[in-house]
Amino acid sequence: MSRPYTTPLSPRGLSCIAPPPPWHYSGDFLMVEFWADPAVVATTLPDGLTPDPAAAGHATALFFDWQFTGENDELLDPARYQYREFFILVDALHDARPIAFCPYIFVDNDSAMMRGLIQGFPKRIGAVHVTRTFAAANLAGPQVVAGARFAATASTAGQRLARAEVKLTEKVENLSKLGLGNRPIVNLRHFPRLAAGQHNNPAVHELVIATTDNTQLVNVWMGEGHLSLPVADGEEISDLAPTRVGAGYRGSMSYTVTDLKALETTRA
Repeated sequence: MSRPYTTPLSPRGLSCIAPPPPWHYSGDFLMVEFWADPAVVATTLPDGLTPDPAAAGHATALFFDWQFTGENDELLDPARYQYREFFILVDALHDARPIAFCPYIFVDNDSAMMRGLIQGFPKRIGAVHVTRTFAAANLAGPQVVAGARFAATASTAGQRLARAEVKLTEKVENLSKLGLGNRPIVNLRHFPRLAAGQHNNPAVHELVIATTDNTQLVNVWMGEGHLSLPVADGEEISDLAPTRVGAGYRGSMSYTVTDLKALETTRA
């Protein structure tokens, strides 16, 4: 690493939590679409975003098993740059434009958490596990074929937050029906002040739109989806518990991050 990008700003840049962009990602995902109480979805939206009446509380739960690299062969340091994450996207509107907003996200790696906070994802540390597939197939390594079953779980502070399961039925030939990328993701970058009298005047409070390059979706299958968001002490994610669950998906994805667009600065 030639220069420090995030804290700690160490002399040679080797100790900073996340390397400078560009950031490259490749991984497998399990996704389940669902509908929550529209009134609850509305409460998760910051100023500047409004509920999408046509969505009727539509949301997606996503579990990813990622591998990351910057420009210095970070992929050869898997202990630092492999990670898994779980997050929720809810449908919303920004200036009447359909978008997705991320109210909750959990990740098991501090470098991934830092990169997410820079982008406005409200990342927290958690434990995420996803059924994997391997080239050597047997009962422990399900292949991506009709009838195969994949599952994922997420927890934090010793408490289960989510469980999903997908039984594959068919390959998705028309990826536009998948929904990933159909709504751009808008996040809220927020960093508060500690100075007395300034607690309600954050140093950063802005809506941003995620931008990615060279996005690829590969070998995506759909099927029967199941999702539960159990009640956990000290957590509110279960308020979005599904009233109805739709299709589930399993596939692979890659993309690169080099930029972030500010939409507007909003009041806290």
